[in-house]
Amino acid sequence: MELYGRVENIKSREDLIKFINYFRKDLQSNGAEWKNVTLADYLEAMEAWVTDMDGYYVNNNEIPPKQPSWKIIADILIASSMYE
Repeated sequence: MELYGRVENIKSREDLIKFINYFRKDLQSNGAEWKNVTLADYLEAMEAWVTDMDGYYVNNNEIPPKQPSWKIIADILIASSMYE
């Protein structure tokens, strides 16, 4: 997915808005690749990923965030489409 590369460039609210637009279009055209396409499944995955997200950052040699940034919101959105 090209989505992951787009997340790295998010630094502002405007960047996040552009990402969400692209993310929505990705669901429309590549929904079969997503693991969580219903709202219930997506929100369940979001809850689970936010609960476990410190491990994601540690495993990627990053410091777990204390406060969310625009990029972290995008991380949460994209992870929720795939997290099981």
